[in-house]
Amino acid sequence: MTGSTAASFTADDYRARMERAARTAAEAGLAGLLVAPGPDLVWLTGYTPPAVTERLTLLVLAAGQDPVLVVPALEAPDAQKAAGAPALTLRDWTDGKDPYAATAALLDASGRFGISDNAWALHLLALQQAVPGSSYTSLTEALPMLRAVKDAAELELMTAAGAAADATFEEIRNVPFAGRREAEVAADLDRLLRRYGHEQVDFTIVASGPNGANPHHEAGDRVVEHGDMVVLDFGGLKDGYGSDTSRTVHVGEPTDEERRVHDIVREAQEAAFRAVRPGAACQDVDRAARAVIADAGYGEYFIHRTGHGIGVTTHEPPYMIEGEERPLVPGMCFSVEPGIYLPGRFGVRIEDIVTVTEDGGRRLNTTSRELVIVE
Repeated sequence: MTGSTAASFTADDYRARMERAARTAAEAGLAGLLVAPGPDLVWLTGYTPPAVTERLTLLVLAAGQDPVLVVPALEAPDAQKAAGAPALTLRDWTDGKDPYAATAALLDASGRFGISDNAWALHLLALQQAVPGSSYTSLTEALPMLRAVKDAAELELMTAAGAAADATFEEIRNVPFAGRREAEVAADLDRLLRRYGHEQVDFTIVASGPNGANPHHEAGDRVVEHGDMVVLDFGGLKDGYGSDTSRTVHVGEPTDEERRVHDIVREAQEAAFRAVRPGAACQDVDRAARAVIADAGYGEYFIHRTGHGIGVTTHEPPYMIEGEERPLVPGMCFSVEPGIYLPGRFGVRIEDIVTVTEDGGRRLNTTSRELVIVE
């Protein structure tokens, strides 16, 4: 079954989010926020436009002002049905009218605004022309933590998404691997994620044998063979919130080296998880995983960050990477996914989504992190 975040949150929830976003923007020295269709608009209002078109749709938020959603008149009836609609004012415009002039009237003529990363250049350039004294910065750059801390209802949805991904893994480990193409196993993952409630599948990585050394390998025509390590990495959105998990399985009995590498990654993942606590820096999680792998002599083969945030998208701030000194806060959700990638041979990755609690961390994925043998 699939669902919608609109059914999970009330107008008051969306009102509180919009008020917090406007207040946070003011604290960051911005005149306001301009939110185009995409994840931020869904999170702030519960509204997803029926189609992506060249017609301007834009949420205008500013401290001390009522939120205004500028929408094409032909889409206004859908916008009015959004769960967050009672918490904002709709201002529609008809074809033949200038939507930028209508939007300009809502903006501080000399203000600096945060604008959605995915806003069309067409719209941004037109706004700059309509309000020549204004300036803009990307929303992620200005307010990277806007959606990072999840409330109790969001954590419940994140937990359910993680459980659905876990159920998918428990089934996929029992399907035949040897003699089948990677793409066939990936199709099984897609089917299972949807069976367990995902309305959107973002990735189904099946990387067998030497393909496992490519962290973002796309499942292809390679036939999985007896003796292969196989990296599985899959996830998407369930009821509007993300899942993302990785497990590495082996077709038949592994060699001693393959077991050793898997054990190192498992130990690194556990060390990173133990580093999760309020007040710790994001980079501390990365350092904990990287230290285990480096001490084992495989440091040069761990070639990506240890983790990324997740919520209404499967990749978002914060990032568990060296140089990110932002402190962890209860309610943050992110992946913990160290790996070792041996070119031309095999790879291993183990990934859980973790949320920060008041005194540590909690895994949202609970399937075995031991090396699983498949057929």
